[in-house]
Amino acid sequence: QVQLVESGGGVVQAGDSLIPSCAASGFAFSNTAMGWYRQATGKEREWVAAITADGTTYYNDFAKGRFTVSRDNAKRTTHLHMDGLKPEDTAVYYCAKYHGPNHTILVHKFGQGTQVTVSS
Repeated sequence: QVQLVESGGGVVQAGDSLIPSCAASGFAFSNTAMGWYRQATGKEREWVAAITADGTTYYNDFAKGRFTVSRDNAKRTTHLHMDGLKPEDTAVYYCAKYHGPNHTILVHKFGQGTQVTVSS
């Protein structure tokens, strides 16, 4: 079955970097778009970034210039490199699998999430 396992969250200071990772299994990873979402306490989950099967990347406005999404098809992993972290980036970050090779609104499955906490 489809499994998405995030890791690499943690507690950092404002301005620091962090690189959450997601290990995927149970589906044709190289043919599938992947994404990252986040949910802060008391807020709705929001889209952060996505990477299509051919490596095209997309970012929410708040992530542009600070976050970089990547994928390693051989290792079946996706990473979210986050630089210049701010306290408002504090949230649970979720890996997401889309239904096919392109980034769409509909997500097939989310991982369990990894907590990112940014202190000022």
